[in-house]
Amino acid sequence: MLDTVSLINNLWVIFAALLVFLMTIAVGFLEVGELGESYSRSLLKTVLITGTAIFVMAFIGFNIAFAPTLHGVIGNPFYTGLFLGGFSSNAPGLLSGVWWSMTANYFATGLTTGTYFFFETAFAAVTLALVSVVLLKKVKLTAFFAYSIVYFIIIWTLPAAWIWNPTGWLYVMGMRDFAGGLVVHGAAAAAGLGILYQIWREERRKGHKKSPQIPFKINAGWLTLSILLLWIGWFGFNPGSVLAFNSSAMTVVVTTFLAAAASMLSTLYFTYKDTGKAPGLLSAVDGILMGLIVITPLAGFVSPASAAILGIVGGVLFVYANKWFAKQTWFSDPIGLLPGHMVGGLFGVLMIAVFTQSSFAFAAGTALPNGLLFGGGLAAISQFGIELFGIIVVMLTVFILSFVTCAVISKLMNGITTNYSNK
Repeated sequence: MLDTVSLINNLWVIFAALLVFLMTIAVGFLEVGELGESYSRSLLKTVLITGTAIFVMAFIGFNIAFAPTLHGVIGNPFYTGLFLGGFSSNAPGLLSGVWWSMTANYFATGLTTGTYFFFETAFAAVTLALVSVVLLKKVKLTAFFAYSIVYFIIIWTLPAAWIWNPTGWLYVMGMRDFAGGLVVHGAAAAAGLGILYQIWREERRKGHKKSPQIPFKINAGWLTLSILLLWIGWFGFNPGSVLAFNSSAMTVVVTTFLAAAASMLSTLYFTYKDTGKAPGLLSAVDGILMGLIVITPLAGFVSPASAAILGIVGGVLFVYANKWFAKQTWFSDPIGLLPGHMVGGLFGVLMIAVFTQSSFAFAAGTALPNGLLFGGGLAAISQFGIELFGIIVVMLTVFILSFVTCAVISKLMNGITTNYSNK
C-alpha cells in the first residue's frame, strides 16, 4: 500500500502525464494552424506517434531509458522484462512497491512503475511529435513509422538514460536538465536535422538546387486551439517534472507561465522593431512557445523574476534566430523546430549555470550551485562546462543516430521522400 504522500504524488504525476499526452496531438493542430487544413494528415501522424510510443516504450524503451543502467550508458533492457514485466505479477513496482529510482535512495517521490512509465512515455511521444514537424508532405508515412520504432528504442532513450536516470553517466557527472531543454527540445532538433539532411540528399539526387519550401496558410482557429492546448499541456510538462505534488511544483507553474507571457510580449515587440509592421497571431504563438521552451530545462531551479527575464531574452532570440534560419535554402522548417526548439532549448540548458538559485533547486529535489548571477563563482562556471559538454555529446549522438536510421530506411524503402520533393 502507498502512503498518503506517495498516493498524492502518483495522482499528480498521472494527471500531469495526461496533459503531456495532450501536447502530442496539439502539435498536429499547430501544423494545421500554420500550414492549412490540407495538412490534416498531421493529425493522423500525431495519433500514430502516441500509439507507437505507448507500445514500444512498454515493450522495451522504458527499461532502456529508466532501468538501472549498465555502466551509466544504457538502462538494463530486461530489468522488468518486456512489456513492464510481461505476465508476471511480481514485476518491480507494478502491483506493490515503487519504481527503483523513486525510492528514498534516489528521488524519493514514491511513484509506481505504471505512473512513471506513463509520464515518461508521454515525454517520448511529444518529443517525436516535435521532430516530425520537419516531415510535413516530404516524408512517406511508412518510412516515418519505421523511424519511430527505432526512435523509441534508442534515439530518445539514450539521452534520457544519460541525463534523467540517476545512474546515467551525465547525471552522475553533474548535468541537470529539469524537464527537457536538451532531452526533449535540443535532441528533437538534432533528430530533425538528421532527417532534414537525408531529405536534402534525396532532393539533390532529384536535381534540386534548393529544397522545395512548404508554404504558410494560417488558419487562426486551429492555430489558437493549438497554442491553448500546448500551453495547458505545459502545466503537466514542467510542474509534473518535480515528480511530486508540493510547493516546488506550484512554483514551477508560476515560472513556466510567466516565461511564456514575457516571451510573447518580447517577440511581438521585437518583431515590430525588426519589420516595422504590426505582428500577427503567428508571432504571438511563436513567442509563447519560445518562452515555454526556454524555461523548460530550469523551471524548477529559478525564481519568477528570473523566469520573466529569460522569457524576454527568449523572445529576442527567436525573432533573430528565425530570421537567420529562414535564409537557409537546403531545408524547409516552417514550424520552427530549429529557431525555437534548438536555439531555445539549448539556451535554456546553458542558463542553468547563470540563473539557478540553489534554494529553488533543492526544493525541486536537485542539488545545484547558485548560478553566476547569484554568486555561484567557480562552481557555476564548472556547471556551465558540464552543461555545455552534455549538449555537445547529446546533439552529436542524436544527429548521427537519426541520420543513420534515415539512411538505412531509405535504402530499404527506395527513399524516404514523397513526390512533393519533385516539384
